[in-house]
Amino acid sequence: MARFDDSILEDILTRIDIVELISGYFPLKRAGRNFKACCPFHHEKTASFMVSADKQIFHCFGCGAGGNAFHFLMQHERMEFPEAVETLARKAGVTLPEKKHISAAGQESVTQIYRINELAARFYQDALFDEKATQPRMYLKKRGISPATAREFKLGFSTNDWDRFLLFARSHGFTAAAVEKAGLALLRQEGGWYDRFRNRLMFPILDAKSQVLGFGARVLDASLPKYINSPETPVYVKGRHLFGLHCAKDAIRQKDRVVVVEGYLDCIIPFQHGLRTIVASLGTALTSQQVRLLKRYTRNIFLVYDGDNAGQMAALRSLDIFVEEEVQARIAVLPAQYDPDSYVREHGLSSFEALLDAAQSVFDFRLTALCRKFNSKDPEGKSRIASEMLPMLKKTKNSILVSEYIKQLSEKLSVSESRLYEELKKLGEAAPYAPEFGARKQAAAPVNPTEKLLVQLMLAETSLIEQIHRHLVPEDFSDQRTGKIVEIMYEMLAQGKAFEPNSLINYFAADDVQQLICESSFLPETSLDEKERVATDCVNRIKDARLKQRKQRLHDQIKEAQTEGDEKKLHLLMEEFHMLIKKG
Repeated sequence: MARFDDSILEDILTRIDIVELISGYFPLKRAGRNFKACCPFHHEKTASFMVSADKQIFHCFGCGAGGNAFHFLMQHERMEFPEAVETLARKAGVTLPEKKHISAAGQESVTQIYRINELAARFYQDALFDEKATQPRMYLKKRGISPATAREFKLGFSTNDWDRFLLFARSHGFTAAAVEKAGLALLRQEGGWYDRFRNRLMFPILDAKSQVLGFGARVLDASLPKYINSPETPVYVKGRHLFGLHCAKDAIRQKDRVVVVEGYLDCIIPFQHGLRTIVASLGTALTSQQVRLLKRYTRNIFLVYDGDNAGQMAALRSLDIFVEEEVQARIAVLPAQYDPDSYVREHGLSSFEALLDAAQSVFDFRLTALCRKFNSKDPEGKSRIASEMLPMLKKTKNSILVSEYIKQLSEKLSVSESRLYEELKKLGEAAPYAPEFGARKQAAAPVNPTEKLLVQLMLAETSLIEQIHRHLVPEDFSDQRTGKIVEIMYEMLAQGKAFEPNSLINYFAADDVQQLICESSFLPETSLDEKERVATDCVNRIKDARLKQRKQRLHDQIKEAQTEGDEKKLHLLMEEFHMLIKKG
């Protein structure tokens, strides 16, 4: 099954109006803020098929069908996911990388975009070092970025004028339409254009040939969104490039290793302190295209992730790519509350490099994470750990490595190697993590009502996500489905991504999770105060349930320690139990 970068899918969805799409197949009637009709996927007399113009999703409260524009085409036209993406891409005017055929006229357009981007990079850099631009230079000083480093990365500043760059580009012979095609201008509804980037620190994204592909732009204060980026253009596809590669490529080849971080400053600060083999993945999980790009220079990749749960889960989702691309990847996790930028500034480069030296292999990192998540002494826990580890081994092409990993897994789980090989054979040849977008829906277990209500509130009010993040982590949710939804919400928030339910759906292949998101997006309209009150009640209920569960687990462990006569373990468990009693 073909895979598409998240940025491409989101670009298509932003250009498609799901109400217009579905209305092309059958009429919709307005129902308050939403639209409704009799469901096309099952027979019914009373309309239960709802379409949200705000959230750009549909859901049938009769049969459970739901999703975004891609899923509607898949179900209504019996399309597979890649076909649905290609169909809507054509309708939206989005060129998919796999289908790109550049004519002579198209090549001329590409050349023009490179010229406009180069002009913009020089324009923004001149603005940054203009004597009047004290605010952005003070910001660079505050973040510890020297003028020399700023020039090396071609950093710049977009002023707060509505069309300053547009006028500059026109004075150099470029039309406003051409500037828009390069992603640097936006079209007004009433006609005319204006600059896409205003009053932001500019981070040019360059390829290995030092050609400017696009820009990232950061606010200088606490306003949101923190970052906005160039849209995809004929020269810029987000999942195919790496920030800082033009500066690091020679050192990477020489040292035969690369360090990959997530953000612009996470790359720039360690580089300035002497780590010249560092690049950034532009705020997304590393893609196979990016790994293949790095393979031109080295097969030794070190990934550095933030120490919070979102960072570690992001690392887990990247691991299979390294196995499939046959590179030697190691994972380093920073202490909680740190990112590479803050860690290097506070503890120095030598301490950061010590963390890299202690980085774990892909196999060890996943196994360690799973053993924290599941009880490796419990039969069910062993089964869950094995079911998560074996698909990765199935993709490992080196039989010697497979044999060694099976041996380690056998020792860790106290399960015979022969049993693990039996389970490995059951996986067959299919890629276990490929999204099954066309799979039929199966009956799912009921969702915890309190957790479901909280998810509904978070989908209805984006402002609640950050509030709830301060009180709950995904592990606090007893249902894996709600916990996973909340985890992705937190990640999208942390990455400064615009949160939309129709984009959130793309992170999940399971039908029951997609159905839960769609159904939860149609919460009856109430005041924000009421939503906040109910959300607080839900948070308290979930925390109480989690506390009760932890007390019961400790109670069982205390009994086990008493039976075994392990006084040291018993003392530690009793201390933890009493701490929980005080909290409760």
